Amino acid sequence: MLAECIALGLFLAGLGLCIVTGIQILYALLFGLLCFSVYCLAKGYSVRETGSMLWEGISQVRNILIIFVFIGGLTAVWRISGTIPYILYYAVGFIHPRYFVLCTFLLCSSMSFLTGTSFGTASTMGVICMLISNAAGLSPFLTGGAILSGSFFGDRCSPMSSSAQLICSLTRTDIYLNIKLMCRSSAVPLAATCILYVVLASGSSAPADRELLDLFRTNFSLHWAAMLPAVLILVLSLLRVDVKYAMAASIAAGAAVALFVQGTSPLVLLRCFLNGYEAQDGTRLAQLLNGGGIRSMVKVGIIVLISASYSGIFSHTCLLSGVKHALLRSARRLTPFGTVLVTSVLSCAVSCNQSLATILTCQMCDGLYPKKEKLALALEDTAILIAALIPWGIAGTVPVAAIGAPMGCMFYAFYLYLIPLWNLITALYHDRIRAGRTAFTSFM
Repeated sequence: MLAECIALGLFLAGLGLCIVTGIQILYALLFGLLCFSVYCLAKGYSVRETGSMLWEGISQVRNILIIFVFIGGLTAVWRISGTIPYILYYAVGFIHPRYFVLCTFLLCSSMSFLTGTSFGTASTMGVICMLISNAAGLSPFLTGGAILSGSFFGDRCSPMSSSAQLICSLTRTDIYLNIKLMCRSSAVPLAATCILYVVLASGSSAPADRELLDLFRTNFSLHWAAMLPAVLILVLSLLRVDVKYAMAASIAAGAAVALFVQGTSPLVLLRCFLNGYEAQDGTRLAQLLNGGGIRSMVKVGIIVLISASYSGIFSHTCLLSGVKHALLRSARRLTPFGTVLVTSVLSCAVSCNQSLATILTCQMCDGLYPKKEKLALALEDTAILIAALIPWGIAGTVPVAAIGAPMGCMFYAFYLYLIPLWNLITALYHDRIRAGRTAFTSFM
């Protein structure tokens, strides 16, 4: 066990150093790759065998890299075609002043479900809602919590979410079946979140920011055709069309709208597809809409690739065997879901990275569930959401910084911790019922 402890200890030390010094987490992941590779060689594995292990892990997420390209292109095309400005323009009009915080949560949830990105939602709809909230003098903690909750609604259950697609690849499950199961497990927490935002924000109100509406109307043609890319991807998702084809169709529709409705030149469209939407620097439009593009997904793709390469080593060596045995023992007391929850909290706290935390939790808890769909649901209900609640993690700090909210708003992101809490309670309840039935059967 000494070699295992040294390898894991060095990796954790590297992560800790990155957290303290502010160095990019990517360097810690590369250092971890070196540590685990050296561990394999020290255990007698050849260079070729070690390389095969790394490739096995990477091969699990090859499909994800293709989807990342589509996600990057989609988020850029939706900007330049006017789809996101169209949604923002008319969505702001639906905000009821008296129920502003609830409307903020619902609008951010809708936006994140459509786009599948928490960062993109926070930097567009989230920024707008925060600006309105600040102008009206509302609590930045409550509004920030509603934005954070809504931003990760789609990150968890959108077919366009890179996180949801990653879990499908790791567990070899179907995205649409996972979404169906996620809807069931989140019904009560979703209702409770809505009630809490209504109750806690009672008596407050916020008017719509007319300047923002004028900004979109001036820079884009808000033609109904701008909604076609969003409508198309919703319809195709409901028909359970492969998400890559659905995204490709939406990108094609968005490109057509950009060319023929917005008057964008083909060269500008291509540059936007690759590098993201770019408004004039320093303008308010740039603050709200700049971003997207294939280039924006390169860093995420590299992080996922490196993180995934670990899983091949973990599955073929004894590196995590001690941790797995401890988790299996704890599952008898905490229930499998409780064990996944504890593991995900530790993984998120240590890795500071949603993708790595998901891969680590999946790898360590792989034997807890007989059905992969249940493991996928447990990961969606824990690691994906808890990553946003770690004050030093990337998943939560980036959206909070983007909207300019205090870090304390994480306490008001009710949706993010009501889901794991509710599912832990139901798991304990069902476990107690099963234990009672077993005891009764034994007595009889």
